[in-house]
Amino acid sequence: MGQYLFRLPDIGEGVAEAEIVAWHVKVGDHIKEDQPLLDVVTDKATVDMSSPVEGTITALHGDVGAKAPVGSVLVELDVSGQVRPPVTASEAKQRVAQNARSGEEKPVAKPVVAQNDNPPTASPATRRQAMEWGIKLEDVKGSGPRGRILPEDLERHRSGGKTGGRESVEEIRVIGVRRQIADRMIQAKRQIPHFSYVEEVDVTELESLRAELNSQRADDQPKLTLLAFLMRALVKLIPDFPNINAHYNDLDGVLKRFSAVHIGIAAQTPNGLMVPVVRHAEKRDLWDCARELQRVSQVARDGSARREELLGSTITLTSLGPLGGIAATPIINYPEVAIIGPNKIIERPVIEGAFLVRRKIMNVSSSFDHRIVDGHDAARFIQKLKRVLEHPALIFID
Repeated sequence: MGQYLFRLPDIGEGVAEAEIVAWHVKVGDHIKEDQPLLDVVTDKATVDMSSPVEGTITALHGDVGAKAPVGSVLVELDVSGQVRPPVTASEAKQRVAQNARSGEEKPVAKPVVAQNDNPPTASPATRRQAMEWGIKLEDVKGSGPRGRILPEDLERHRSGGKTGGRESVEEIRVIGVRRQIADRMIQAKRQIPHFSYVEEVDVTELESLRAELNSQRADDQPKLTLLAFLMRALVKLIPDFPNINAHYNDLDGVLKRFSAVHIGIAAQTPNGLMVPVVRHAEKRDLWDCARELQRVSQVARDGSARREELLGSTITLTSLGPLGGIAATPIINYPEVAIIGPNKIIERPVIEGAFLVRRKIMNVSSSFDHRIVDGHDAARFIQKLKRVLEHPALIFID
C-alpha cells in the first residue's frame, strides 16, 4: 500500500483558490479511478474533481464552504499499483470550460460522517433550495415516487421546527455562487464611493414607438424591450461622457476609457445574479441590440453562458422589470464607474397647459463612482438621457 495526496490543481485564469461546495466521498470509502471526489466553484463555474487513482479514502481536508488554495491537499488515499499523474492545469481548464457551458447544478454535499445506503433523490432545483436553507436531504421525508423529495417536502420540513408558537432561529451557510455574489457586492460598496441620482422620465412617446415597431416586426426580428432603446441611447451619449464608459483600477490609480461599448445586463437567474454582456453595442442597430440582449440573457438563465459572455462589460444596465418599484440605488459592477436602472412604468395624470392628460412615467435610477464622475457630470448625463428617451427620434439621428 502507498499514499496518494490529491491536491487542488491549477485551474488557470489567475485563480488562486476555489471554494468547496460539495463532497461526494467520505473517510473509509473505496473509490474507483475517475470517481467524483468533490465539487469546487470558482468565478461562477462549478468544477467537478475526480480521482486519478483507485484507493481508500483516509482523510478529507476542508468543509463545505471552505476555500482551498491551489496546490493544497484535499484528499488522502491509500493506493496500490501504479498511480496516474495528478490532473494537469490544461485538464482543469478544460473542465472549467465544459462546466461553464453545461451550466449544470452540482448536487448538494453528502454528509462526511454518516452513510446512507439509499441516498435521497431530488431535482437539482430542490437540492439547491435545500442547500440555501441549510437542510440535509437525508433528514427530509420524501413524498414523491420512490421517496423522491419534492419542494413541498422541504417546506414541510422547514416549518416543522416551529411549534407551540415558539420562535426559531435558522442558520444558513452562504456558499458557492451566492457567496461570490456577496463578496463582489462587498468589494463594490467598500471600494467605490457611490453617488446615486434619480430622474423622472416621460416615456409615453417611446412606449408608443416601441409598440408600433413590435406590431410591424418581421418573423425573424426579436421583440423590442425598453432595454434595447436604453442601450442605443447610451451609445449615442457616451462619446460626450467618456469617463462614464470606463474602468477604474484603484490599486494603481489608472482610469481605462473604452471606445467600444460593452453593456452588461444585470439579470436574475436560477444560479443567482449574473451580468451577461452585449458586446460592441456601438456597432449594433436597435434590432440587433434586442436580438443579442435576448440571446445573452437566455444563456445566462439556462447556465450555458461561456466565460467571455459574462466578462468585460464597460457599463451596466440593471432592470427589475415589473418589480422595478419607484426608485433604487443600484450597486456598481466593479471595476466599472456607472450603472443605470430603469424603474417601473406607471400611468399618471400630468398637467399640459390647461388640460390634464394621461402620460406614462418612469424613473431612471443611477449610481456613479464619485471618484471619477462628479455629481454635476452625472446629472448632465442623466438629463441628456432623459431628453433622448422623451424624444425617441433622437436615438436614430446621427
